[in-house]
Parts: sequence; structure tokens; C-alpha cells
Amino acid sequence: MEVVQMDQQKRIGLTPQQHRELWDRWKAGESLSDIGRALGRVRSGIHQWLALRGGIAPPVRRRSARSLSLAEREAISRGLSNGQSIRRMAADLGRAPSTVSREVLRHGSRQAYRAHQADRRAWERALRPKRCALRLNSELRRIVASKLSLDWSPEQISAWLKLRYADTPGMRVSHEAIYRSLFVQARGVLKKELLRHLRTKRVMRKSKLARAEAQVRGRIAEALTIRQRPAEAEDRAGPGHWEGDLLCGANGSQIVTLVERQSRFTTLIKIPNREAETVAAALSRHIRKLPASLKRSLTWDRGLEMAKHPQFTVATNVKVYFCDPQSPWQRGSNENTNGLLRQYFPKGTDLSRHSQAELNRVALRLNQRPRETLDFQPRQLDSTQVLRRSPEPALYSVHALT
Repeated sequence: MEVVQMDQQKRIGLTPQQHRELWDRWKAGESLSDIGRALGRVRSGIHQWLALRGGIAPPVRRRSARSLSLAEREAISRGLSNGQSIRRMAADLGRAPSTVSREVLRHGSRQAYRAHQADRRAWERALRPKRCALRLNSELRRIVASKLSLDWSPEQISAWLKLRYADTPGMRVSHEAIYRSLFVQARGVLKKELLRHLRTKRVMRKSKLARAEAQVRGRIAEALTIRQRPAEAEDRAGPGHWEGDLLCGANGSQIVTLVERQSRFTTLIKIPNREAETVAAALSRHIRKLPASLKRSLTWDRGLEMAKHPQFTVATNVKVYFCDPQSPWQRGSNENTNGLLRQYFPKGTDLSRHSQAELNRVALRLNQRPRETLDFQPRQLDSTQVLRRSPEPALYSVHALT
């Protein structure tokens, strides 16, 4: 494996220093083009090198404290030239005589021992990558592959294995090991075809700091960042803080999805197009119907459909806070709800064919489903009504809008 990497490194002409810089820049979220310009290489060459490792930086190699250093080997070489005994050299170095004796015999004996050659050979010989559990256990590999083919996520597979084989430690594997075996095809463990069963269809790891080049800061004027959002919205301490997004379908169709952060109450809004004026007007009509206690903030991604957020704020007195680029976890309730909505609106569905009444029925059905995050407590919800917390924990009662 390491030999293949070194050959690839030579083909794109990277020095060891450039190799480290490449991974540092990649982990810092820089684009392929930016990395290529910094290293004086073409974008495709950088991509080829990163794809070989699945976008996962190799671990930094460090010399073990128990191993002989180059300085110690040079001292041994000088001692041999001066005719010193093994025990004398070992005493001077503070090492066991057997350590020095094995070192000399391993690298050419007294007559042929050379410190630099011995140090280089020892460094190369120390390459002993740990073989992953999926390679060592064929039954485990078969089970993981079968679950991936059923569209299970690596996290789901890892958790299921812990429950199913609670008394068999050898039948467990972390989700990270599964991802690495998929992304790093040089491991030769899981077939590349299984990548298409991942939800994101991603073929290599990307840094969490990566920014989409198309999403330039400032394209949405006067944008408030999520870090400026009130603290009570962050910890879900009170109701009235919403997360929003567009759920997209076929033929350019879309609907607005709104999720209240504390209760996970979901509302769907029909829109004819995703123009900023259209989205702002539709949201304003809906938010204005809510009581003041449920109109506190709205969190959105960096989509340009919210470019008219100042007009929305003027109409509703609700500030809009924008997530960082490519950070969907910052509005996780909405992302999770959009995933649940795909059960009713599969990808490829023309959403324009659904009326607002049909969207209300879907929202009602979703709102009546128990949520694990709310301890699976029942809720009486309606998409045309609003929530107020009842005296009982995790229960909600509904009050019609006036």
C-alpha cells in the first residue's frame, strides 16, 4: 500500500514537504484548484492523488521512542570503526547489549555496517499497517456488504452489529472503518459499487471546513450568521424558533418545509417557483398567522431563494439566520424531517401536482408520528394549527389560529 502511494506521489511530482502541505490544505477545506495553484500542479492531478486515499489523510508516521535514532546508529558506526566492544557501545548509549548486537547483525555486521543505510532500512521495515477487521473476518465483511446493499448507513450497521453480536467482539466494526474501506479502494475490502448505496453518493471524504466555491459569502446581502442566533434557539429552551428549507422535486418543482425546533412541528407550504420574491411572500403569509410567541427566529441554509430575507423580516418582524456553507447539521431538525418527507414525496416526484390541502394532510400525518427525540410521547397536531406546551412533559395541545 505504501509503495503504491509513493509511486503515485512521484508521478505527480510531490516532494515529502508538498505532500504534507497538500493534506494540510485539504483538511483546512481548500478547493482542488486552490491546492493546485499553491503547489504548482493541475487540478486533475491533485484530485487523482486525493482519490487514491479516498480523501482521507494517511496517519503521520512517528519513530518509536524505543527505536534507535540516527544519532545512536552513527555512534554505533563510530564505535565499530574504533574497535569498541558491543557492551562498551551499549553502555555509552544506555541501551541493552542485545539491542546493539541485533542492530549490527541485522545491517551488515561489523565490516559493512553503515548508519544512514541502517536507519533508512529500519524506517522502511517499520511499515506494518494494521489490517482492518473487515479484511480479517470474511463473515463480517459479507454481513457489512449485504447491509450496505440494503441502503443501511455505516452508523446503522455498526450499531446493529453491537446489538446482534453483543457477546462476539470479533463481529463488530466501527462506522469509520466501513467508510474507510469504501473510500480507500486500495484496501481491497469492500467493492466500489457499494458506494452508490451511501445517502450522499460521495466517493471520497471531504473536510468539514470545505466551502462550496459556488456559494460566495456576500451573495446574500445583510446575512446574519447562525452564530448571531439567540441562545434560547440554540438550546431549544423556548418555542417559536424555526428551521426552513426547500424540498425539491421533478421539473423544477419545490415546496417550503418549516420545522419548529423545540416541538419538531412541521409545516409544508406550496410555492409556484423558487424565486426569492415568491418564497419571501409565501413565508410571510404563513408566519403572520402565528401568535407572537411562535414568531422568534428562522434558520435557513445559504440558498439564494432567501435573498429577499430583509423584506420577510420587515413583514413579520422575524430575523433570518443563515447556516455556514455546506453545514446541513446546523439545521438538523429540518434536514431529518426532509428525509422523512421523502417517504411521501420520493425523489423524482413532481411536487407541483400536490395542492396545499394535500400538503396539509401529509404534514398532519407526519406530526402525529411519535419522535424518538421526544421520548415517543403522543402528540395531537394539525398543520393548520399551532402548538402550545401542555403541563405534561413532552406533550403538546393544539389551539386553532384566529
